[in-house]
Amino acid sequence: MTLDHHYDRFKESMQQFGDLQAAISLMAWDKEVYMPPKGAHFRTRQMMTLEGIAHSHFTDAEFVALVQHLLEHADQLDADAACNVQRTWRELERSLKLDRDFVERRSKATSEAFHAWLQARKENDFSVFAPALDALVTLKREEAARLGYEDHPYDALIEGFEPGETTARLDALFGALSNWLVPFVARLRQRPQVDDSFLRKHYPADAQWEFGLRLLRNMGYDFEAGRQDKSTHPFTISFSPQDVRVTTRIDEHDFAHMTWSTIHEGGHALYEQGLPAEHYGLPLGQYASLAIHESQSRLWENHVGRGMAWWQHHYPALQETFPEQLAHISLEAFWRGINRVAPNFIRTEADELHYHLHVLIRYELEKRLIEGSLTANEAEEAWNAQYGEKLGIEPPDAVRGILQDIHWAHGSFGYFPTYTLGSLYAAQFFAQAEKEIDGLEALLARGECRPLLDWLRDRIHRHGRRWLADELCRKVTGRPLSIDPFKQYAARKFGAVYGA
Repeated sequence: MTLDHHYDRFKESMQQFGDLQAAISLMAWDKEVYMPPKGAHFRTRQMMTLEGIAHSHFTDAEFVALVQHLLEHADQLDADAACNVQRTWRELERSLKLDRDFVERRSKATSEAFHAWLQARKENDFSVFAPALDALVTLKREEAARLGYEDHPYDALIEGFEPGETTARLDALFGALSNWLVPFVARLRQRPQVDDSFLRKHYPADAQWEFGLRLLRNMGYDFEAGRQDKSTHPFTISFSPQDVRVTTRIDEHDFAHMTWSTIHEGGHALYEQGLPAEHYGLPLGQYASLAIHESQSRLWENHVGRGMAWWQHHYPALQETFPEQLAHISLEAFWRGINRVAPNFIRTEADELHYHLHVLIRYELEKRLIEGSLTANEAEEAWNAQYGEKLGIEPPDAVRGILQDIHWAHGSFGYFPTYTLGSLYAAQFFAQAEKEIDGLEALLARGECRPLLDWLRDRIHRHGRRWLADELCRKVTGRPLSIDPFKQYAARKFGAVYGA
C-alpha cells in the first residue's frame, strides 16, 4: 500500500471525525437557540453518546497506528499533508490520555452544568450553580492530571485552547499589561467624562436587528454560508466554511448590546468562512488557536467597529434608522460616546480597556480553582472581592457577577486568557495591516471593507493551523507578540477621545 493511499485513509477518517464534531455542534447550537426546555435531559444523553463515539473514532487503535506510520514518513509527504499529520498527532497524544469513560463523564457534567447555570441565572442565585461547578472543577483537575504538565495544572488546560502557551508566560505578559493599563485608565478617569447616554434610549428590537444584518453584510459575512439568530450569550459556531452561524442579543434600552456583539461575532465568523474548504476536517482547515480567533473578532469590534472611519460610513444610515434617538448627536459625539471608559459589571459590555481587568480576574480565579486554593463555594465571594479591588465596584447580584459568563458552565477552563491575548494580537495585526494596505482608513470611511478582509484572508485565514499562534504572529508582523502595539493604539485613540 502506497504512502498516498495511507494518507487518503487518514484524510477520510479525519473528515468522518469532522462530521461527528459537526453533528455535536449542531446539537449545541440548537440547545442554545431553539431547543424547548423539556428537551434538556435527552439532549444531554444524545450529545454524550456522540462525543463518546467521536472520541472512540479519533483514538481508535488502527487510526493511531496509521497516524504514527505517516508521522514516521512525514518527510516523504508534501508540506500540507505533513503538517496535517503532525498537528493531528499533537492532538491525538492529548486525546489518548482521556479514555471514553472520562469523555462521557465530562460531557454529562458539562451539559448538567449548563442547565444548572441557566436555572441559577433565572433565580439569580449562585448556590444553584455551585454544586455543578464543583463537579466540573473536580473533573478538570482530573483532566489536567491525565494530560500532564510541568509547572502548573492550569498549563494542561490552556494547551487545549492555546497550544504552546503556559501559565508562566501569561503571568509575565499580563503582569506587564496590568502595570501599564491600571495607571493609564486611572489617568483617563481624571479627565472630564464623555456622554454615552444616547445609547440607552429606546431602540426598537426589529430595527436593531435589521441594522445588525447591514453591518454583517458590509463586513463581508456570507449569508449564503451562514445565518444569525438570538441567544442568551452571543456566540459563533461552525459546521464547515460553508455553514458558519452567529447569534446576537438585543436590549431595546441599550443599543451597544446588539451592535458590538454582532460585529464581534461577525469577526469570528469571517475567520471560519475564510478557512480552506479543501482541508475540511483536517488541521489546515481549522483555526490556529483561540487567541488568534479572538484577534479576528476584537480587530473588527474595536479597531474597525469602534473607529471613526467605520462610522463615517455607517452613521448617516444609523441616524436615518433612529432619527428620534440620534438626530441631534453629532458623529464626533457618537464616536466619543461609544469609546467611553468607565468600570462596569459585565465583561461583554465593558469598554476595551476595563475589559482586560475583567479577563484578568477570571484568569486568576480559574488558576486558583484548578490548583485547589479556591473552592466552588468560595468563588462568588472571591469574585466580588476582586471586582472591588480591581474595578472599585461590587456586583449587586449573581447575574451581574459570577453568573454572567457561560464559559465555566461549558467546562472551558483555560479559555479566558485567550480574550486578552486576542486583543494584543489584534492590535499587532491591525498595525501591520495599516502599513500594508494603502489608505486603509479612507477605505473604511467609504464602507470598503473588502481590502482588509482580503488581507486577513491572505495573511491569517487561509493558513489554518499551519503555525502556532506566536509563529503566525511572527510570519504576519515580523516579530513576536508584544504589548507595545496595543499600548500605542490605546494611547492614540483614547488620548483623542478624552483630549489627554
